Amino acid sequence: MTKKIAFLGMGVMGAPMSLNLQKKGFQVTVWNRSAASPHLARVATAGLPVAPAIATAVNDADYIFSCVSDVPDVKSVLLGEKGVIHHAKPNALVVDFSTIGTRAAQEIAETLQAKNLRFLDAPISGGDVGAENGTLTIMGGGDRPDFDEAKPYLEAMGKNIYYCGKTGSGQAVKMCNQVLCAIHMVALCEAIKLAQSQGIDPDLMIEACQTGAAGSWAIANLGHKITASDFRPGFMVKHIIKDLRLVNESLADLELPGLALATQKFKDTAQLADALEQGTQAMFRSYTFS
Repeated sequence: MTKKIAFLGMGVMGAPMSLNLQKKGFQVTVWNRSAASPHLARVATAGLPVAPAIATAVNDADYIFSCVSDVPDVKSVLLGEKGVIHHAKPNALVVDFSTIGTRAAQEIAETLQAKNLRFLDAPISGGDVGAENGTLTIMGGGDRPDFDEAKPYLEAMGKNIYYCGKTGSGQAVKMCNQVLCAIHMVALCEAIKLAQSQGIDPDLMIEACQTGAAGSWAIANLGHKITASDFRPGFMVKHIIKDLRLVNESLADLELPGLALATQKFKDTAQLADALEQGTQAMFRSYTFS
């Protein structure tokens, strides 16, 4: 019997992820909070059925995927008055790709399990490029049999699929990922500023440095965008600020000075006009205008 998938959240990431599932021949129905979203229009044009409500999308789904923004959004979609918890069939597997932190993932899992629903936290990394190309890194937390069951579907959307451990472990690894991303952006911006101050073409510096020990996803994918003043979002400043908030909430007594610097630079960036809706590479603007 063909398994049915409901995909909730047709944003920059969710829309191409759902299309990659379609390309692999999976049966997918989508839902989005805003019916006016251009991303929703894109998947509808591609032939994916669009449900008018969560209830319609999930009532006969075997797998329910969600990809939205912050903790309140995830809780609203999964646990709210009109949420998944009230309409999914027993034993359905809920897989959330959002970045929400370890504590929230554990709370959601416990609430869903009380209603005989299974849960995996499976945050993603790779930006809009990875979502479009089906090359995302996916970090899964939850019961191993559930992860193994979901893996063929995850492989339709990602290239590097990792089982990280019990519920919340995927989120824990994603928090480490976001620390790396944030600090890499500081390094990239400062390297470009240094190149400019030395009379070196920043694009030349990027080409040379990305092939050696300084190479990173950030320099390879965002370096030339910065030099071209292309701040269109793949991953928005407002979202990295949210993720770093979750990281900082989890630190307890742990001191991470690099994280503190990156957090402050993104907060400085957020004060600039239109920056919250721009990509994380817009951090460079805080160096340009500070």
